Amino acid sequence: MIRFERLQDQPQAFIDGAVMYIWNQWGTERNYAFYRDCIVHALQADIDLPKFYVAVEQERLIGMCAVLRNDLISRQDLFPWLACLYVDPACRGNGLGSSLMAHVASELKEKGHTQLFLSTTLDGYYERYGWTYYGPGYYLDGGATKIYQLPLKEELPNGDD
Repeated sequence: MIRFERLQDQPQAFIDGAVMYIWNQWGTERNYAFYRDCIVHALQADIDLPKFYVAVEQERLIGMCAVLRNDLISRQDLFPWLACLYVDPACRGNGLGSSLMAHVASELKEKGHTQLFLSTTLDGYYERYGWTYYGPGYYLDGGATKIYQLPLKEELPNGDD
C-alpha cells in the first residue's frame, strides 16, 4: 500500500535518502549542498512553507514533491509552488503523480491557500489534472519556462500518468 507523508515525519536515515533521491533527479555535481540545506532547514523550521512530501511503499521511497515559496524563477509574486514532482519510473502509469498532487492540493486548501503554481517545460501532462497555463516565467540564466496555475477549489481530475 502506498502512503503519502510529510518528509519531516520520517526518521533521519529516510530523510538522508530522500535528499539524495531528489538531488539525483534535479541536482548537479555542484549543488548537493543547496538541496540538502534547503530540505534540512525546511524540515526543522516551524513554518507553513516549504514542505516536502514523499510517496512510500513498503518503506521504499517511490515518489516525491515539494511545495515551495518560490521555484527560483522570475515570478516572486506568485506562491505557493509545486516543485520537484518525481515518480520512480517503475511506478509510473498508476496515477501516483496525480495522487501526490491531489494530496498536496488538499493540504494546501485546508491551510487556506486558494491556488497553486508550477513551472515546467512539459507539454500536456499537467493540463490533464486541471492545471491551466498562467503565463511565461524566466530563470536566472534567462531561460524561459511556462507557469501553470491550479485553483484549489475542486478535486483534481483523474488522468493517466
